[in-house]
Amino acid sequence: MDDQKDFYKSLPKVDLHRHLEGSLRLKTMQEIARAHGISVPISTGPLSSLVRVQSSEPTTYQNFLTKFNTLRMFYRSPEVIHRVTREAIEDAANDNVRHLELRFAPVALSRAERFPMGQVMDWVCESASKGAREFGLRVVLIASVNRNESVELAEQVAWLAAARMGKGILGLDLAGNEAEYPAAPFLGIFKEAQQSGLKETVHAGEWAGAANVREAMENFNAGRIGHGVRVMEDPAIVAMARERGTVFEVCVTSNIQTGAVRSMQEHPVMNMMKAGLNVTLCSDDPSISQIALSGEYQRACEDLGMEHKALKERILAAARASFLPKAECDILVEQLVKELSI
Repeated sequence: MDDQKDFYKSLPKVDLHRHLEGSLRLKTMQEIARAHGISVPISTGPLSSLVRVQSSEPTTYQNFLTKFNTLRMFYRSPEVIHRVTREAIEDAANDNVRHLELRFAPVALSRAERFPMGQVMDWVCESASKGAREFGLRVVLIASVNRNESVELAEQVAWLAAARMGKGILGLDLAGNEAEYPAAPFLGIFKEAQQSGLKETVHAGEWAGAANVREAMENFNAGRIGHGVRVMEDPAIVAMARERGTVFEVCVTSNIQTGAVRSMQEHPVMNMMKAGLNVTLCSDDPSISQIALSGEYQRACEDLGMEHKALKERILAAARASFLPKAECDILVEQLVKELSI
């Protein structure tokens, strides 16, 4: 078993879908709570239950989202934001992630102390750049807006992100509760962002049906879909996604914990691949889910039956779907082809 675990850890990895806010180390949160007098339980057990999914908890998106309510309490200083960004990159590097696309929500990071969002974004950009150099991996940043927040806030985030494309922010993400909040109000913002040069990814087909995947592809012109597992409910939309080569950022453990998929045995990722969809494997929120991308690769192979050759092809697919400029993307792909021997 250890040999198998070592094999998956040794693979060079690409993670297109990881949230900074879901990547905080528990020990770091305990230290921040003590230093800033945050009134949450700081012994390992109680705090852990507030910020990590427990096996005894319901597998619903409502329960999953409550973890972020607590996590938003921790961003109390520039030093904290610098630290958690650096640590998220270090943790990815320790799992042999060679290319990380780290999305972060400026609204969430700025809210606890009412920091100006532009400053928060600069802090994340600075730390991501330093972390990438320190730990020897590529890092792309994606600014994320949530459907449950105002269009005005989203517009600010998009404008500030476009102004920081030279600092490492290359994408814009629409995230949050798709079951209760529509995407349509944000369409104009995403079209303008695309015109400015930002790439786009949209959470869709996770907690609502395949129609949301169609909307993301047709209306938002999104080349990448966050999760998208419910696309399989509509063969016509599957065909559209296959024809377009739309990239699906699938996060197996998260999909089960949020109730998007009822069980590991029912996860549709293998059927998505059989249908010709461009699937990638991602981590989503490593700290909340208590997982590493190595573990996600292992579950895909050992629990769902993905062959090692197919896994390596999915790693290359993720590299090709990167938001990196084409020349840098080509270099990444070439390096991975050699290392994966395919």
